[in-house]
Amino acid sequence: MAVEKTSHLEYAVNDVPPPVHLIVLSLQHVCLMFVSVALPVIFTAQLTETSEFGAALVTFSMVSAGIGSIIQSAGLPFIGSGYLCPNVCGPSYFSLSLSAAWLGGLPLMRGMIIVAGLVEMALAPVVQKLKHVFPRFIVGLVVAMVGVSIINMSVNSVFGIEYKGDAIRTPDIVIGMVSLMIMVLCNIWGKGIVKIYCLLIGMVSGWVFACMLEPEYLFKLSTVQAQPFFALPVIGPEFRNISFDIDLLIPFVVISISGSLKSLGNLLAAQKISEPKRDTVDFVPIRKGLLADGFSTVLSGVLGGMAVDTSSSNVGLAGSTRVTSRWLGVVAGMIFILFAFCPKLTVALTLMPKPVLGASIIFAGCFMICTGLLEMFGEEWDPRKTFVVGIALIFGLSTAFLPDLYARAPELVKIFFTDPLPTTTILAVFLHQVLNLDRRIAELIGRQGVG
Repeated sequence: MAVEKTSHLEYAVNDVPPPVHLIVLSLQHVCLMFVSVALPVIFTAQLTETSEFGAALVTFSMVSAGIGSIIQSAGLPFIGSGYLCPNVCGPSYFSLSLSAAWLGGLPLMRGMIIVAGLVEMALAPVVQKLKHVFPRFIVGLVVAMVGVSIINMSVNSVFGIEYKGDAIRTPDIVIGMVSLMIMVLCNIWGKGIVKIYCLLIGMVSGWVFACMLEPEYLFKLSTVQAQPFFALPVIGPEFRNISFDIDLLIPFVVISISGSLKSLGNLLAAQKISEPKRDTVDFVPIRKGLLADGFSTVLSGVLGGMAVDTSSSNVGLAGSTRVTSRWLGVVAGMIFILFAFCPKLTVALTLMPKPVLGASIIFAGCFMICTGLLEMFGEEWDPRKTFVVGIALIFGLSTAFLPDLYARAPELVKIFFTDPLPTTTILAVFLHQVLNLDRRIAELIGRQGVG
């Protein structure tokens, strides 16, 4: 189905914006992508490694994410969805990667990340078989859950919380809310450039406001002066070996499946946003997108970075600004790779106040949730759908509300009840098949009778 440019989109999926707009719009996405750079920084601190180790880990993670973004958005003949769906450091892999590093150092983490990526690549062709298990209302549910999945990170950030137990300060709340309202008002009342640059305007304004309200944010920026403009990573002995552990195979396979389902949701959302007139899912670009996501994870393990994943926030930004040009993903990937070797810029962006970053993620997530709900209720409803959606949502959201409960659950339950997005997706697909079993049997008998 060819995508037509309509008034719904400022720049459609195959449009190439003018050079200046292309670069600035791509920078909006780069700013959101930088949220994930905090993960390798925290990872380094948890391992009490040197600053050189941390710098190398950040560089390789950013390079992997940048290359993954380019492949994903370019849509090559056999790999990449061709939608604006950039890669970032995947928070889903963080805890397990840290456990692997504690057990066998960086070489073991790298090896297991490669395994996880290969599993995702092997799962990609299976998505072609899912045409009949993803009706429109389940696609809408998955898209909405992509937005729900960022609630924890975004709300913690908008309140200025970096680590569990951090104190909540009133100035951080004010900074976060002011930044969010600037973004929202620019999107609602802004015209032309103001509307499509609403996120960037909100980020810059929020950052300036934060420096005026809390001088510590301005003081932190002084550390940027000591950083060089360009630097190659110092490759220590940890980055020269790769190892594997059979005991970690099952946990990494499980997290890989979970990551695949998350990326499936992001790619379904990207397709819906990029091709709003499409009534049915085209699983060919989805399959190619999952293949690209798995390849990027393998590449990250090979280079020595943290596992990467598709970004829900960036897909939401594309929808809220009505700019879905895939070339933004290509240029954003290139900029991300360039910034990986520019410590001065990297450090500056990582110092952006957390409330401002949190406001940006909430802004992007709003569109994802509402787009999914509109898609879900865009067709005739019946009691079967009520129970499919209701039960899937209750148990899916319970994984976020009751993490301690599932920590004590049997291992079989832990495999499937890990996170709101994959848990809701699995349950919705399963319940849809079970609750419509009578219809399937009736259809089968009818066909045999006709035959």
